[in-house]
Amino acid sequence: MNTISEKVLSEIEQMQLKMDVLLSECEQRLNSLEQSLSQQESTVERKIVSDTALIETNNGQRKPVSKNRAANLAALQALMEQYPAVFSRESVKPLKIGIQEDLVADDKVSKSKIKRALASYVRSPQYLKSLQEGVDRIGIDASPVGKVTAEEAEHAKGKLKEFHQMRKQRKAEQEKEARRKEKEERLSSKLDQLLTLNRQAR
Repeated sequence: MNTISEKVLSEIEQMQLKMDVLLSECEQRLNSLEQSLSQQESTVERKIVSDTALIETNNGQRKPVSKNRAANLAALQALMEQYPAVFSRESVKPLKIGIQEDLVADDKVSKSKIKRALASYVRSPQYLKSLQEGVDRIGIDASPVGKVTAEEAEHAKGKLKEFHQMRKQRKAEQEKEARRKEKEERLSSKLDQLLTLNRQAR
């Protein structure tokens, strides 16, 4: 009787070892597949970022943007493609508070892209303008899920004012730098002319 139970126990232990080996192999294969998919997604995202490193301006010209901004635009484009009724450049609407968790749970776009896109989207002047008191906030299915409060509308107004002040300041600095460069170029040109006249006079 003892030998039979020992034999059964031995067989069970062998089966358990085999199962552990199989589980280990499955985990390795799964990890390998996940890495492969991650690399493919990364490659696709890099291509999208490279393609969007030039964006079209309002007057139809293309201008270069930073890699970070290009990555933000690519992430936002991914959200716009998956949720066209929620994310739009033409018809910007206030989003549900906590929409990030809903988007992550829906699992159509990676978490990092969602964070990047939302950060960019909610800081845009169009979004800040959309935050008017009493306006409906929308969820991932574009249905109303609450209203913008007076406090939120006031906060958005302040952020919008900051945005315009920073833009005005940046523009003034760029104009100042352009004038400085122009002055340098004029001085350099005059110096070249004087040197040329001096050589000719000899």
